[in-house]
Amino acid sequence: MKLVLNLFDFNQKVNYRNEILAGLTVAMTMIPESLSFAILAGFPPLVGLYAAFIAGLITAIFGGRPGMVSGGAGATVIVLIALMRSDGLEYVFAAVALAGVIQILIGLFKFSKFIRLVPQPVMYGFVNGLSIIIFMSQLDQFKVLTNGQLTWLQGEPLMIMIGLVALTIAIVVLFPKITKKIPASLVAIMVVFALVVVLGINTKTVQDIASIEGGFPPFHIPNIPFTLEAFKTILPYSLIFAAVGLTEGLLTLNLVDEMTGTKGNGNRECIAQGTSNIANGFFFGMGGCPMIAQTLVNLSAGSRARLSGIIAAITILLIILFGAPIIGQLPMAALVGVMIMVALGTFEWASFRIVRKMPRHDIFVLILTAAITVLLHNLALAVLIGVIISALVFAWESAKRIRARTYIDAAGIKHYDIYGPLFFGSVMAFSEKFKIDEDPKQIIINFKESRVSDMSAIDVLNTITKKYSDAGKTVHLQNLSADCVRLLNKAEAVIEVNIIKDPEYLVAID
Repeated sequence: MKLVLNLFDFNQKVNYRNEILAGLTVAMTMIPESLSFAILAGFPPLVGLYAAFIAGLITAIFGGRPGMVSGGAGATVIVLIALMRSDGLEYVFAAVALAGVIQILIGLFKFSKFIRLVPQPVMYGFVNGLSIIIFMSQLDQFKVLTNGQLTWLQGEPLMIMIGLVALTIAIVVLFPKITKKIPASLVAIMVVFALVVVLGINTKTVQDIASIEGGFPPFHIPNIPFTLEAFKTILPYSLIFAAVGLTEGLLTLNLVDEMTGTKGNGNRECIAQGTSNIANGFFFGMGGCPMIAQTLVNLSAGSRARLSGIIAAITILLIILFGAPIIGQLPMAALVGVMIMVALGTFEWASFRIVRKMPRHDIFVLILTAAITVLLHNLALAVLIGVIISALVFAWESAKRIRARTYIDAAGIKHYDIYGPLFFGSVMAFSEKFKIDEDPKQIIINFKESRVSDMSAIDVLNTITKKYSDAGKTVHLQNLSADCVRLLNKAEAVIEVNIIKDPEYLVAID
């Protein structure tokens, strides 16, 4: 029993009321979003709800941290649209299952640590861009399908929609001042629902998007030929799907870590996410990943354990099986109001306060990451470009730090005291420091305030040593750190220099 409690993190103190209410609130917000994403990709609507149930349940139990919510997210669904149009739904299921295998391998090999390479400006840009996407996606609910085209609501329907959304927002903002024991989002949804039913208000509801009635997700093996050509067809989509899902998932995990002051397990999240996607592929789900918006709804409702995610997933299944007629009557205005508040809560308003203190290149990275996120809806690409630009800027700034102080001692030996890192970005500036023709027979290069970092550094040392050797002069390297010496020893076939062994200092101990 203790093993089970530890596995599911149920040994922590759980506020069952908060967890149950938070789970119900999350389920209410996941249903229309999952339906919308499924319809956007051309999938049957139930495929989206099955993904919300399967991904939500598996990751809630086995995921990297309590409080995170997974489902059929837009970031991963967008990856599959082209495959759906070219090869059909069965290939989509196969691609999702293969993506799950890739994600499990990433977790097993502990590659999730690379998310630490994401700089803070990229995180700010990612979160701000995502909040804008969440907000902008709600505007579609103010449109209606007319003659095959979406047009804005007008007149009384528009005023009703705006009024109900405003009422929802007001309740979410004001209700916590009365009590925080019940999630304000759930109260807002129920109040607006009751108001629409009692007064007979004619407004857009969940059933206007699609039917959500169905059965338990059936097992089936994706009906594609088991050939190399089929594998080549789905592999690129699977790789991108896996990368996008893990990027959004691990960034969500980091965000929740910061919000809750706790530490999640990235590798465990990778394995759980991969397992859920394999299950999606074999149970008619469109796959998914952690959803920041629903996770924030969950946390704002007071959830800090795994129970709320389990409740949300089971609620979605029960609604599919039994509750479709009731849930179908939920007004979209209430769900839109909740999601708008989530978007406002997601945005890093603190980035405005510190932007004047940030270096200009960090400001550029922040804005660029947010812009790519908003314009392309590609979270993985936005983060990747942000990381690459940040790395290039760091390399450029570090390269400018290399410098040398020179002097000739009483024995006529010239010393080069090197300051700053020696790596691929600084090798050119480093090589320009040496005056080979003017220097004496003996040269000492002192690395006490520097370090040899990579193969480019070894190569430039080899080049300089050869030039001095051709001139009949000898180069000695001094004060290399232990890891630098190991790096040079591994490159014995590339470079030959006289390494001066620094004295070993022994410390007397009792």
